[in-house]
Amino acid sequence: MAKIILTTDVANLGGPGDIVEVKDGYARNYLLPRGYAIVASKGAEKNVRTIQRAQESRRIRDLDHAKEIKATLEGLGAIQLTGKAAAGSKKLFGSITAGEIVDAIKAQGGPLLDKRVLDLRDHIKTVGKHSVNARLHPNVKVDLRLEVKAVAAN
Repeated sequence: MAKIILTTDVANLGGPGDIVEVKDGYARNYLLPRGYAIVASKGAEKNVRTIQRAQESRRIRDLDHAKEIKATLEGLGAIQLTGKAAAGSKKLFGSITAGEIVDAIKAQGGPLLDKRVLDLRDHIKTVGKHSVNARLHPNVKVDLRLEVKAVAAN
């Protein structure tokens, strides 16, 4: 049995910061390579508090908290993002990710969100205005307006 510390939610096992024992193969072949866990050691156990604090700052506690976050997000207006594109082209090199959207929200003075609350069905690969849904709570959804601008690629 291997003693590990989870860094993210793992179904039927635990949440971030939990110290669990799993079979060696499961830890070595699945959890560790994907970054879902780290090997438990004295130094790593000190990091458990940091992991839990980071998760707590992103966690939406209840319905009222979700409504507050929704009001804050709606007050931001259109979220400004930039992506690399060829001169005169509206097509981006690559796409805009959920992580980039969350970072842009934070940069514009919005709350720190977990990127998993965003519903990116289609990749954003063009310059212009886009819309993304965020599920903050089972009863609270918010429609985020994004404005993607091109930056010349060198």
